[in-house]
Amino acid sequence: MITGRTSLIAHIGFPTESFKAPMIYNPYFEQQGIDTIVVPMGCTTDAFPAFLPALFSLTNMRGALITMPHKVSVMALLDDISIAGRIAGACNAVKRRADGALVGDMFDGAGFVRGLARKGCIFDGRRALVVGSGGVGSAIAASLAATGLAEIALFDVNTAASEALATRLKVHHPTLRVGIGRNDPDGFDIIVNATPLGMKAGDPMPMDVTRISPRAFVGEVVMKQETTAFLDAAIRRGCTVQVGIDMLFEMIPAYLEFFGFPTTTPDALRAVATIQY
Repeated sequence: MITGRTSLIAHIGFPTESFKAPMIYNPYFEQQGIDTIVVPMGCTTDAFPAFLPALFSLTNMRGALITMPHKVSVMALLDDISIAGRIAGACNAVKRRADGALVGDMFDGAGFVRGLARKGCIFDGRRALVVGSGGVGSAIAASLAATGLAEIALFDVNTAASEALATRLKVHHPTLRVGIGRNDPDGFDIIVNATPLGMKAGDPMPMDVTRISPRAFVGEVVMKQETTAFLDAAIRRGCTVQVGIDMLFEMIPAYLEFFGFPTTTPDALRAVATIQY
């Protein structure tokens, strides 16, 4: 029941059809008796710079979840940004502090890495390939870089984005080998599709799946369906895979703390979620 006391968390992105967070947060809030609701809000790139500050003029706005295509552009609209957000060059959560400042943080990378670790992935000394250097790809690369990898390779059709991410990684992880410019998965232990490829039927593969080792851990960020064509192909090769929704379940406990709620576990969230594809 929504009342005049209900607080709001905006879920801002475009398009909204693939949003899964409301199907996790809202059943959880209802079960816990928390008078808050997550509301999908479709906002185009042109409208976003004016929309975000206006949104936080509402007195019952608890915070905002930021998703594609705004994770990078939101940085210019914030007064303060976490270290994770600065390394990633992107934010996916915003709240208003008591002093009125808008502050941002980034949880995509932590959620992705925690999900892989839960599946038994070993990071120390391994090689990782991250295809896509936008907001989510940058966050995942930043979190992977902190795990003790020996090498990380970055690829994006926008070479400048990969180059900028590589520079930020080297500042904070000077001993890590960072390569750019190739999306060949041969020889990599951890492989990530952090592009939108897979959201639409008929999308090309983000890389040549036949060159992925069967021993590799392969992860996806697309959440429009549980298993994309890319992950299906990786499964057929014998790989251990992580679906896009796993990252979301792993990061929501951190989101809850950021917005000032008691934290929980991914299992507790899964027990009440009403995911639909």
